[in-house]
Amino acid sequence: MSKLEKRYDFVLYFDVKDGNPNGDPDAGNLPRIDAETGHGIVTDVCIKRKIRNYVQITKETETGYDIFVKEKAILNNEIDQIYVDLGIKADSKNKAKGEDVEKGRAGMCKKFYDIRTFGAVLSTGANAGQVRGPVQLTFARSVEPVVTFEHSITRMAVATVEEAEKQGGDNRTMGRKYTIPYGLYRIHGFISPHFAVHTGFSTEDLDVLWDALVQMFEFDRSATRGLMTTRRLVIFEHNSALGSKPADELFSRVKAELTGKSPARDFSDYTISLDGNPLTETKTVVTL
Repeated sequence: MSKLEKRYDFVLYFDVKDGNPNGDPDAGNLPRIDAETGHGIVTDVCIKRKIRNYVQITKETETGYDIFVKEKAILNNEIDQIYVDLGIKADSKNKAKGEDVEKGRAGMCKKFYDIRTFGAVLSTGANAGQVRGPVQLTFARSVEPVVTFEHSITRMAVATVEEAEKQGGDNRTMGRKYTIPYGLYRIHGFISPHFAVHTGFSTEDLDVLWDALVQMFEFDRSATRGLMTTRRLVIFEHNSALGSKPADELFSRVKAELTGKSPARDFSDYTISLDGNPLTETKTVVTL
């Protein structure tokens, strides 16, 4: 594994057509929207989930690429198992202390890709401390305000005999589905080599991250999410660990403009440019 020695900042554009990119469980699973501006929102947690799923699918047989936060996982069991592997007697009742905590933390980072990348709170259970990950993401926000459509849907079946009897054998169940007709979203990311030193996040891990950002929606298809696609990934590679320029200055060089019909209903209605030059490739690396 090669040590990460440079700082990276990046801009990612993705879009959704006729789908719900990130439902809000506190609002009946409606798409998340900024109530004041009408812009769509997708949380960083949602994007991290897709990255985790991509790594789990493509790297499942490779050592060091297990996923800590995965579906139906019992997190404390994973922490306990690390101490078993290390030959240290520590569990939820006899928590690790001192140097053992650091050993457990290092073991978790070595085993789990998402801990090396995003960090994690491991102080529960047997206690492996806390990890601050080198990769951090903002919320994604749509370039233009979006509108939510509500669709009535019908299932030609019911769940129980009692429901069927109440309907006289009609056996129909009504429901709702919420979609955004079209939205182009932008998210910012930051990668710190200073934190990478502590988690073991390497240049090989970084390559996996870039692949995941480009391809994650191809492995996460759902009727609910409609058609989601990564459109542009602009990576700013600094010449040192400290970086060459502020991230905000770099991000301002990337712009998305509505050049087609309004309201937009397809990616072709937008032009994404870097320093005023339209971007035609999905992934662009800018060396500073």
